[in-house]
Amino acid sequence: MRIALLTILAAAVLTAAEANLQNLKTVPELDLDRYAGRWFELARLPNKYQDKCAGEVTATYRLQRDGRIEVVNECSTADGDTMSVVGAAKMVEPPSKLKVRFAPAWLSFLPMVWGDYWVIDLAEDYSWAAVGEPSREFFWILSRDPRLPEETIQAIIERAEAQGYDLAPLTRTRQKSAAAVSE
Repeated sequence: MRIALLTILAAAVLTAAEANLQNLKTVPELDLDRYAGRWFELARLPNKYQDKCAGEVTATYRLQRDGRIEVVNECSTADGDTMSVVGAAKMVEPPSKLKVRFAPAWLSFLPMVWGDYWVIDLAEDYSWAAVGEPSREFFWILSRDPRLPEETIQAIIERAEAQGYDLAPLTRTRQKSAAAVSE
């Protein structure tokens, strides 16, 4: 009886966790023409792909003729060098679910080189965005400007937490001053 009860409890927990993964809501509409351009990372969940990034993180998205998006991510390292990586993104489930890869193009046929990139929150004027994915291991707050009002950032965080994100380890990204960025 005890084993049966534990099995049922474990199944219920796993089912609830799986349902939570499936219930990550994205924005109802994403205009890729408006989304294209340069974004400043303001905050992120720590991840192994950005371990060497000490600050000034940007992402630039350029629409390509084949419908894909060129992705150029850049950041400053602790020693002051700039590190960059070029990848590609593609819309997989309109209106706002994309896949992104930074592996060489010749590996594009392999599903495991593509990661989820879901726009889960977006300003009406496309001045900021929150990007995540269904496992909730990755999360970024992006802005067209290197600064956002703190109340806007907090509201984005609250909405992401309401979708099941644990943002206690969220890291704020160090940016240059607004004057230095525009130079």
